[in-house]
Amino acid sequence: MAAQNIDEVVDGLAGIVREATRDGDRIGYFAALYRQVTVAVRTAIHEGRFDDGARMDRFDTHFGNRYFEAYDAWRRDRSGPRCWRETFGLLDDSDTVIVQHLLLGVNAHINLDLAVAAARTSPGADIHSLRHDFLLINDILAQVVLAVQDSVNALSPLMSLLDKVGGRTDEQILDFSIRQSREEAWYNAVLLAGQTEQERAATVDRLDVRAAVLARLIARPHGLVRPALELIRRTENDDVPTVIAHLDHAVAATVRP
Repeated sequence: MAAQNIDEVVDGLAGIVREATRDGDRIGYFAALYRQVTVAVRTAIHEGRFDDGARMDRFDTHFGNRYFEAYDAWRRDRSGPRCWRETFGLLDDSDTVIVQHLLLGVNAHINLDLAVAAARTSPGADIHSLRHDFLLINDILAQVVLAVQDSVNALSPLMSLLDKVGGRTDEQILDFSIRQSREEAWYNAVLLAGQTEQERAATVDRLDVRAAVLARLIARPHGLVRPALELIRRTENDDVPTVIAHLDHAVAATVRP
């Protein structure tokens, strides 16, 4: 699928959520989160919160299409970027907890796709005019993260164990990793915007490798976090359609179109 505008991005994600709910596919976890972020960005565009709403529509469309391309490649022949293969490859792993699935999607989409989409939207020196609107999305993401925290905590009663063993709670993981990753994504967007086609290809490949390594760390953490996740998995809701619906509803109730 290929979206032409932000409305089609929202519709495409809604379609993935519907299919995932019907099929009991964990791909719907991140898709539900991502759909709500996109709805919130669209609302901000309509409210005139960005310096250039039309540009942000194009930006979000490029961003969404990066996800759709990875999704289609995986469905077609298990191909696509390394970090997305790592993410999608764990969808059938019942040992991976809900928050890990969410983080895997966040990692791939922000640490690889975001910089690529930003540089494509505003190539060359134009990239600097995008910075204010790029950073404004952090506030929108924070709203969605709060809703996701409540939803994940309801679905995973023992999520607080991560904090007690020296890890982070779901809200902290999502919020802080998103902000840090977006800062790095901006640096990489500026880099990509000024590169030649050959240089961009090498940079994108490097970003993909790094995001794939991070995906493996998210999927298989070390230390006391691992046994904590095992205990969390035993107590969290494992009904996939119910989890998708809960995530989607919880976020939608907080950030409405």
